[in-house]
Amino acid sequence: MKEYLVLLAQQYPEFRCPELESLAALHNVTVDLSQHNPESPFMVVRLEDDDAAKKLMYRSVLGRRIYELWGHGTTLDELHSDVKSRMASNFDAYKHSSFKFDFIGYMGKRSTTEKRQIIDGFRYTGWEGKIDLKNPDNVFTVLEEYHTVGQEKASKPDHLWFGREIQQSLREANIIQKYDLKTRTYIGTTSFDAELSLVTANLGHAGPNKLVYDPFAGTGSFLVAAANFGSLTMGSDIDARALRGKGPGKDIHANFKQYGTSVQLVDLMGMDFTHNALRPSLAIDSIICDPPYGVREGLKVCGARNPERAAGRENVVIEGEKAHLRRDFIPPKKPYSLSSMLEDLLQFAAERLPVGGRLAFWMPTANDDFEETLIPQHERLELLYHLEQEFHKWSRRLVVYVKREEQWRNVTRNGLRERNITDFRQRYFDGFKKESTEETE
Repeated sequence: MKEYLVLLAQQYPEFRCPELESLAALHNVTVDLSQHNPESPFMVVRLEDDDAAKKLMYRSVLGRRIYELWGHGTTLDELHSDVKSRMASNFDAYKHSSFKFDFIGYMGKRSTTEKRQIIDGFRYTGWEGKIDLKNPDNVFTVLEEYHTVGQEKASKPDHLWFGREIQQSLREANIIQKYDLKTRTYIGTTSFDAELSLVTANLGHAGPNKLVYDPFAGTGSFLVAAANFGSLTMGSDIDARALRGKGPGKDIHANFKQYGTSVQLVDLMGMDFTHNALRPSLAIDSIICDPPYGVREGLKVCGARNPERAAGRENVVIEGEKAHLRRDFIPPKKPYSLSSMLEDLLQFAAERLPVGGRLAFWMPTANDDFEETLIPQHERLELLYHLEQEFHKWSRRLVVYVKREEQWRNVTRNGLRERNITDFRQRYFDGFKKESTEETE
């Protein structure tokens, strides 16, 4: 095992380790992330070799780069001493390779003069190769972490690392800018943020030769993200208008065409998830979605509020054809609760996913009454992560499960139903005030 240094993005620090763990599991890479510090972009890990480092980093969205760690210290002298003790025997391997030096500073930086002096300090390596700033064989990087005191910027770093760059991530290749909603052909009011869509696809194990299904597809944000990683994608939504879009060239198909992934869109279906028409034998490898929260309008599914009254309408005939069999028939809808929707989603995943398949979805929670027991559970699904994106008084949480073997058993539980949590939509518009029953207890 060798030491590597991971350079992380500072966005969504709570999500960084779960993404790397998921990528490690996807590629059967063993890695220890125990040295992660959410307040720092630097993390030392141990990996088998450079190939494992490349697999861990190349499709990461919250990672930036990974380096073979050659040394570290709190001062330049300590850094050089550590580099010499670790790598002296390997300097000859790069003696005639082209190279360049790079500098990365967190919360501080060096002047050009200082950088030149530091580069000169590495003359003991004895490298004779050509300096190539555009396409070098190797990039050797000095990484520094500074900490400010009050309003004053630190003049010296607290810690320094030196390493050989192994792999840059998709983030460094501007993947987030590529999928930015501002440049996307077709979006709607519920289109999901590009960065977190890609992260969700990573945690959901989207990848080549896998079929990813989004039962609440909307404008297709998660389908587009999954296709980026090579998945075949399929979506459905009770609101067929979102799937159809705004006309030719302004729909989900146009988004796939924009990103060159049209061949990876299998199908889109106007369908109520609770009345699923997919054949039971269809192999779905991952389910990735953002179920509706019922904020803009209450949650609904196909069905009649009053079944007895609706039964009398089955014999209504229009132009010689029963009304409910006509193509222009709009089925009635009835109210549906968030707890029921998540319960049905877990049951569907438990039935349809293969062993090792993942379910990743977002659920809303009010910050004042959240407890981990609110996260729904299913006997066949292991809860891996529930990660929070906070919006002042409420949060949405990315919840990720994996399906386990037949003999594995969890406890089936629906905390939302058990605690009789107030309808999220009502609490949202009430400003998340505590329930009167809670206030009197």
